[in-house]
Amino acid sequence: MKRRHLIAGAAAAAGFASGASLLPAPAIAEGQRELKLVTTWPRNFPGLGTGAQRFANAVTRATDGRLTVKVHAAGDPIPAFEAFDAVARGDADMYHGFEYFWQQRSRAFAFFASVPFGLTASEFAAWIHHGGGQDLWDELSGRFGIKPLACGNTGGQMGGWYTREVFTVEDFQGLKMRMPGLGGAVMRKIGAEALPIPGGRIVEALRNGEIDATEWVGPWNDLALGLNEVARFYYFPGFHEPGTSIALGINRALWDGLQESERTVIASAAAGENAFSLSEFDAENAKALARIRGGLGVSMRRYTDSILTAVGNAAGEVVAEITDSGDPLARRVSDGFRDFRRKALAWSSVSEQAFRNARLLNFKY
Repeated sequence: MKRRHLIAGAAAAAGFASGASLLPAPAIAEGQRELKLVTTWPRNFPGLGTGAQRFANAVTRATDGRLTVKVHAAGDPIPAFEAFDAVARGDADMYHGFEYFWQQRSRAFAFFASVPFGLTASEFAAWIHHGGGQDLWDELSGRFGIKPLACGNTGGQMGGWYTREVFTVEDFQGLKMRMPGLGGAVMRKIGAEALPIPGGRIVEALRNGEIDATEWVGPWNDLALGLNEVARFYYFPGFHEPGTSIALGINRALWDGLQESERTVIASAAAGENAFSLSEFDAENAKALARIRGGLGVSMRRYTDSILTAVGNAAGEVVAEITDSGDPLARRVSDGFRDFRRKALAWSSVSEQAFRNARLLNFKY
């Protein structure tokens, strides 16, 4: 493969129903192969579905079509929460989604998406690439015959949309909220009912009273989903997902059977999409927030310190439960994550956090 094609593929990345058997057989002819990428998003949903397509385009271009990646939206025909199993079985070649969707297989998967009061996007990347995170992820996903790669990040998220205000932790008693992952476990700790509803059903669930609140992503994706039309109160900060990684899961037998140059293209395209998507979310969230503040009838609210403290304590309990769950690998993942988090907090307190605090001071600029 020509070097210029590899570089072009990486740069380009900076393009939901039952039965996997409904997917057509892969096309393999004259050295060409079509790879099925199943996602957990609606087709071309901003940042998520479009990110999967960018990655697919990058791989296809960089290999001159030898590997053609075809993207399938959630439910086309694989339901969102069945993508992992489809890839593990070999009924699909890759998935694109949040790893906490698979935490019923191991709660350790959530550490490779986002952890309440955990790591920011840049800190997560540092842990994965330079803190031993990728080795732990490879070992965890390898149990199920999957090779994982980071392939996008939403950056910091918002705290969620509510149909009524919350002032104290007592206001969460009996509240029904769509929140998956470890954030959902935290919500249950403080008395709420957390439901893992797929993105495509959130608006309907809010409208018909199935839930009282929901988190999704941030202003850009939240407006695209229409959450401002069914809930009035918009809370921040997004303590539950400070920098959520989007994963690419690849069938391990497929991965091992690829040429080294093809694995390099896929890894490079995933890395390129990871960086590009984070910058896209930061830019588009800023624009969407301006729209919200400009007059959409939304009341923005900051969680009170008492709520954040209660949630923080609950988050610590949830992580400790995973550490003490009796699964040696989950313990190693949790220990590795928490050790890196301590180091990241120490550095952030005198670097980015200190600067962000200073930037908020009242001076002319």
